[in-house]
Amino acid sequence: MSLLRTKPTRRFVVLAPLALAACGFEPVYGPGGNGASLQNRVLVDPPSTQDGYLLVRELEEKLGRAAQPAFALSLTINTAETRLAIDREGDTGRLNRIGIVDYSLRNVATGQIVTSGQVENFVGSSATGTTVETLAGEQDAQKRLMKVIADQIIARLYAADLSA
Repeated sequence: MSLLRTKPTRRFVVLAPLALAACGFEPVYGPGGNGASLQNRVLVDPPSTQDGYLLVRELEEKLGRAAQPAFALSLTINTAETRLAIDREGDTGRLNRIGIVDYSLRNVATGQIVTSGQVENFVGSSATGTTVETLAGEQDAQKRLMKVIADQIIARLYAADLSA
């Protein structure tokens, strides 16, 4: 039976691995993948702010702490908070926390920048309720934002060409 005369789903199952191989697809955690190259080998610059502490904690939790680092990761964090859902009396109903982080991964041995870029995201929180509830919501939003940004940075590092 010819491959062209088979059912479309069966044809997809047969041809999909060939298409992935042709595009240079490589598993992140497979042999030679960036997951293995970065795991426990990235030294993140020490934090100087609460946002920095939360971001570094998330990055180290996912990448591991480097005893003998091959790479160093520098971060520049900028956050802002905007008020949303303002009523007639001027009371704010929601807050948006926006984060923009510039990152730079450099090879420790050569000092060369391997990859760099910028990630941006936002999270929201409620500003209604008691002062304690609003503060707790803001702190939770701060943690969630740094977690989302850490995931974005790691995804970009995994996709980068680390051979430079």
